[in-house]
Amino acid sequence: MPLAELTGVLERVAAERGGVLGVEPGLVIDPDASWTPLSELTRAPYTLLDGLVEQTAGRYGAPRHVGAALLWKALGYWLTFPMAVGWALNRQVPVMRFEDIYFKPSDAGVTIAATSVSVVDSAAAIGAALLQAHEPLVNAISVQARVGRRTLWGSTAEAFAHPMTAVVQGDYMGLLRAIGRPVDGLLEQTADGYRRRTCCLWVTLPEAEPCATCCVLREACAA
Repeated sequence: MPLAELTGVLERVAAERGGVLGVEPGLVIDPDASWTPLSELTRAPYTLLDGLVEQTAGRYGAPRHVGAALLWKALGYWLTFPMAVGWALNRQVPVMRFEDIYFKPSDAGVTIAATSVSVVDSAAAIGAALLQAHEPLVNAISVQARVGRRTLWGSTAEAFAHPMTAVVQGDYMGLLRAIGRPVDGLLEQTADGYRRRTCCLWVTLPEAEPCATCCVLREACAA
């Protein structure tokens, strides 16, 4: 199986985290009533999306736009996580069509899975998958909660980098450059890793410390 090594790593990470993982280790499910199609978040009048944004904002005592940015930071991370790990392992990358992706609330915030998964081995194919499966959500969140798309795509860029430092070592900067827009140029290399060029807005929460990769730790931070 092309993804056997990846699913093995996902199972290991889930075990290390006490089962708290935002993606099903096997990736593919036969959804029951506990799962919701991800596409429902982009369906007008956006009732489900608005509810999740308000729920996230309430959890952190944050304004609506900050709640939206933090919702995407979690959701986008888990959507990207298996792609990042798959690339770092053996360049066998699972991609899920937008219409095939499901999610449900979990201890990880959300858990992601799909009814079917394809395997690609090129950065261009990953970029196409981002535009097909991630861009509809980025656009909906940006419009409904007035969050800059660059801010949201910055979280996606970091969602490639973090697993490739914390789970399986990989050349995340090279991958982002190869993917190109909309994620290239949103991270910068530092002596001890990377730093974002956009802010996820976590630092705007009351008494919150900036993330170790936050752009506020440098002079300029673009929204």
